Amino acid sequence: MIWLRKNRSGHSRPTLGRVLQRANLGLALIAVGTAGIFLTLVALFALRAYANHNLHLIARSISYTVEAAVVFGDRPYIREAMVLIASKEEVSEAKILDNRGNVLASWHRPKDGPLHGLEQIVAHWALPEPVVLPITHEGKQVGKVWLSGNGGSLLRFLLRGILGMIACLVLSTLCALVLSRRMLLGIVSSLDDIANVAHAVRRDRTFGLRVPSAPIAELHELSNDFNGLLDELEAWQAHLKQENDSLTHRATHDSLTGLPNRAFFEGRLSRALGDIEPTEKLAVLFIDGDRFKEVNDSYGHAAGDAVLTTIAGRIRAQLRESDLVARLGGDEFAVLLAPVHSTEDVLQIADNIIDCMTQPVILPNDEEVTTSLSIGIALYPEHALTPQGLLHEADDAMYQAKHRYNGGWRLAIQK
Repeated sequence: MIWLRKNRSGHSRPTLGRVLQRANLGLALIAVGTAGIFLTLVALFALRAYANHNLHLIARSISYTVEAAVVFGDRPYIREAMVLIASKEEVSEAKILDNRGNVLASWHRPKDGPLHGLEQIVAHWALPEPVVLPITHEGKQVGKVWLSGNGGSLLRFLLRGILGMIACLVLSTLCALVLSRRMLLGIVSSLDDIANVAHAVRRDRTFGLRVPSAPIAELHELSNDFNGLLDELEAWQAHLKQENDSLTHRATHDSLTGLPNRAFFEGRLSRALGDIEPTEKLAVLFIDGDRFKEVNDSYGHAAGDAVLTTIAGRIRAQLRESDLVARLGGDEFAVLLAPVHSTEDVLQIADNIIDCMTQPVILPNDEEVTTSLSIGIALYPEHALTPQGLLHEADDAMYQAKHRYNGGWRLAIQK
């Protein structure tokens, strides 16, 4: 889930990966930044104390060095000794005073460099007051050393600390990105697998898909529960499909013979007429059993059912795989022959159907009965152009065969 998905209102929402990545990055930056600021402040206060102590040591060193010169009033030596020490240390300004406050020697650090102003600001913060130490000789004060600190070292330390903190922030950001990406691989990839399977099931109804195992225990349990739900959905889907297929079969087939019923036959005939080529023909055979009522009355309904199932099986055996036989009701059957190349082929099939009934039918009580069939034949396009017209013409031809010609087959009259 490394892309942004839109909700129903069209507003984009951040992915879980983005949220976790931002949280990890924010925590890393806050932690490193806080630690860096805290350490810098601690170091600055420590350095401030160190600078003040160091300035006192410098003043004491100058005091020892110029003691004799102050006693004898040797101003050139006083200045030379003071400058020699002060110029090498973090001193901004130095003075040697006598007991009356007269300046015996003074020195200023040159005010040059691009960071002089910042150095002064830092020096004013770290060493706001100058250091004043007495110059003593044989227990008596003979003068004073006056020193003002320089902020160059403090500024350099502060700049290095800022640069170090920035470097730590950059490094921690990169580390946080790498570590969060590695961490998110185990979380987001597992959730992404679940989301992809859920979308595929919802979109394509592919209930056979399963979520792979996850490396994290909680997500692994979630994947197993999701797969269990898919198992139940798949079983329920299969059950519904089986029920629908069963209902569809019962709605379109005869329960006794298993043959398609009238509705199925008429639908198939309509599709065949719609798909037939201009040079092709098809035929409809309307079949009715002879003396079927006598069998029912003489032997019972069980015998009649046996006769019907036998007729259905024997008719089906005389047809091609592409042909269709249906039970229209009672002892009436219909056959669709599509395509047919000639009328003679249709008549040959009709003869075969009539001949197949010459063998007796074995009844449930092991008695035998012989029955025959009457067949009416209608051809497309010679006799009719519609499904209803073809069935009507074949029905009329069957009626003629049964009642005027005592069985057999009859071809419909060409219009």
